[in-house]
Amino acid sequence: MPETATDAAPPIDIPAATPGRLSLRRLRKVYGDDPKAAPAVDDIDLEIEPGEFVTLLGPSGCGKTTTLRMIAGFEAPTAGEIELDGQIINRVAPNHRPMAMVFQSYALFPHLTVFDNVAYGLKLKKLKSAQVKEQVEAALASMNLQQYADRAPHQLSGGQQQRVALARALVMRPKVLLFDEPLSNLDAKLRVQMRREIRRLQQQLGITSIFVTHDQDEAMTLSDRIVVMNVGVIEQVGTPQHVYHRPASVFVADFIGRANFLDVTAAEVDGDRSRIEALGRSWQVPTHPDVRPGERARLLVRPESVRLQRSSASEVGGGIGRTLSSMFYGESIEYDVETEAGNIVVAIADPHEDETFAEGEFVEVAFEAARTYLLPLGSDPSS
Repeated sequence: MPETATDAAPPIDIPAATPGRLSLRRLRKVYGDDPKAAPAVDDIDLEIEPGEFVTLLGPSGCGKTTTLRMIAGFEAPTAGEIELDGQIINRVAPNHRPMAMVFQSYALFPHLTVFDNVAYGLKLKKLKSAQVKEQVEAALASMNLQQYADRAPHQLSGGQQQRVALARALVMRPKVLLFDEPLSNLDAKLRVQMRREIRRLQQQLGITSIFVTHDQDEAMTLSDRIVVMNVGVIEQVGTPQHVYHRPASVFVADFIGRANFLDVTAAEVDGDRSRIEALGRSWQVPTHPDVRPGERARLLVRPESVRLQRSSASEVGGGIGRTLSSMFYGESIEYDVETEAGNIVVAIADPHEDETFAEGEFVEVAFEAARTYLLPLGSDPSS
């Protein structure tokens, strides 16, 4: 069934449990019996505050889903501790942990109605019928699903099914709410709507939430903090703004958002600033603390921080580039520009017609130095 504007949910009336504080200490997971096997999760430490929304972000195979499954109790850690509100829960069965999970596949029971799907966990807790009815109706109302209570899951759209799965999780009043890539089966427009819905619910209820995704847009728009993972380890933990503007490594810079990288030399380093030469000019740029004077480094330049102006030049060199292609998106236009430092992507927001450039046109290329970031080559896994 199609989603409409009337699917917007009213204010929530679901009492929430006290949000949990979760601690992961030297958490490790190795599959199989080979002691030399590479760990899926390699001695990670993480503190998640009560009511915080934390996203585990990274490519396939980075360990984020394994970490979530250990928190939920579906996988046993090889080593380390999982602590909830001061109690170690490594040996606590999944159904005895005060947590609820929203799955990628929705995991709804096809033979049960929407009402009975949401009520399932409450019935297992042996609640009285009147309590079950009251709490399920509140959960369905919070998702604007009352009119679908008697329908089967297959009679709902993907977005409605996901909201049923979310209602089923919320009605259990968990201390920790877990999300296992819950939006990956939805179309792009519906994913954006569900992001807003999830964030609204989480903020109003104040539930400690852990969200797993490989989608950087989901991580940036949903999270209080992002945990970027790679090959079983944590590369960086920080707010979306900090991770985007001050990445801890070239890997993080490349994985979060889009990035241009210029290979340069840190001629001088003074605190958190360095002087470099790039595109025919000298620049003072913000700098990672591990960059050393005289060393080769990699300058992160986001596409939106590059500036173009028309030029009468007839060849590429210094600060002169040539547009190779352009793509118009309505609210922005993007160029692939050839420079002496290699091809770079340039994004210009809301351009006027007289500010656009033809393919093959020569342009002056500059960037906003304060919005760049100089990273050490050693932070690049491919170097």
